[in-house]
Amino acid sequence: MRARPVLLLGVAVAASAVPSLAAHASPLCIKERTPFALSHDTVKWTMSIAPGADCIQGLRWSYMQIFKVSVVSGPSRGQLAVLGSGFRYSAENETRGSDKFTLLISGKNRNVAGTSTVEVEVNPQ
Repeated sequence: MRARPVLLLGVAVAASAVPSLAAHASPLCIKERTPFALSHDTVKWTMSIAPGADCIQGLRWSYMQIFKVSVVSGPSRGQLAVLGSGFRYSAENETRGSDKFTLLISGKNRNVAGTSTVEVEVNPQ
């Protein structure tokens, strides 16, 4: 079966010919994240974001499993999307003051199931 190595080589050559797309990480928009414990606790985070910018933030800590992220209350000015075990907040193009939203996270912390509430206050930069 010599066709398989030739096929794999062809796929590798084709993949290397595709120009690489530049990946841009989100700037650090939540500077101090107080860890939540999935113990029916509530934590408050503060986000600083420029008008028209996006903030992508993961929620999982290395010792946790996240099963579900739900929006309890959405933002009134920006756009919020849940992305797996994280979220993306997109600020309005014009600065009009602060915003806020609340997330409910369910999962396991070191094999103990529970939930946490994360309240995020958004301030323009």
